[in-house]
Amino acid sequence: MTARPYPVTPDGRYFVARNRLWRCTDPTLADAEREAAVYDLMRARRQVRDAADDAERRDARRLVDAAKRRLGERGPVWWSDGAPDLNRHAPHNTPYAAWFAGLPAEERGRAGA
Repeated sequence: MTARPYPVTPDGRYFVARNRLWRCTDPTLADAEREAAVYDLMRARRQVRDAADDAERRDARRLVDAAKRRLGERGPVWWSDGAPDLNRHAPHNTPYAAWFAGLPAEERGRAGA
C-alpha cells in the first residue's frame, strides 16, 4: 500500500496541503456519483485552462465550483455532528493542532509545513 500524498486528519474530513486544511470529498457519495463529479471537475478545470476570454473563464470556474459542491468539498459540510468547517485554516490554529504537531517530519513536509 502506498502512502497518501498528503496527511489526512484522523476523522477523514480534511487533508493538509500548503499548510492548510482542505475539505475531503464526502465519503458517503456513491462511487458512480463521485466518479461523475470528478470527471466533470477535471473537464471544467481544462475549460478554465483553455478559456479564450474572461467570459469563458468565468463560466468554466462556475462549473468547477458546481463539481466541487457535488463532491462535498465546498458548500455545506457533509458531516452532521455540528463541527465547524475549518477549510483553509492552518492546522496549528485548529483542534487538529496536536495531531498535526505529532506527525512525523516527513508527513508535515508533504503538507507544506
